[in-house]
Amino acid sequence: MHATDDEIHEKYLERAIREINSLTHDLHGCEGCPRGEALPVIGSGHPQADVFLLKHHASRAEIEEGVAFYGRGGTAVLKSLRRLGIDPSTIYGTLCVKCPLEDPTAAADEACVRRVVEELAIVQPRIVVVMGSDALEVLNALRVPLAEPLEDLPGVLQRFTPSCQALVTPSIDGALDELEAKQAFWTAFRELGRWHEALPPY
Repeated sequence: MHATDDEIHEKYLERAIREINSLTHDLHGCEGCPRGEALPVIGSGHPQADVFLLKHHASRAEIEEGVAFYGRGGTAVLKSLRRLGIDPSTIYGTLCVKCPLEDPTAAADEACVRRVVEELAIVQPRIVVVMGSDALEVLNALRVPLAEPLEDLPGVLQRFTPSCQALVTPSIDGALDELEAKQAFWTAFRELGRWHEALPPY
């Protein structure tokens, strides 16, 4: 008896959940970064999301909660998604540097940063939203399989892999308290809404 499309989808989802849980377990056991007793900041959202949000490092609120896109930045992103008509429950968000460090650029372990490649392989998104030039630099350096180098062109859809596009935006954390920065982020981010509207119906 052949499996239905729903049953196949359920199997893929179950596998993605197992793989994300395994990745989280490995992150909690990681000794590559000098984080002491603090927990790593793990990704959050749907394990098979169409939209993959990527920031460089955690804010203070994210470090305190241990979850990416928690706090003011996450709230701003959720509001923006709703304005664009995108269901926030279908998004996955993570960080390049998951270690809760004051200077993540200097201290982050390369093997830990490469976890982003694992997350992309598990989630298999249709689009990656790269928030900030520092996150963009890291993503390009990771040499994701089949990926093309992305340019720092905020608000412009780019081909990332044969099955995934990319959208670069300014950093959301840098756009919370300054009007011009906030406008620059929104101008770039709303291209995600146009991309979403153009998706073929399921």
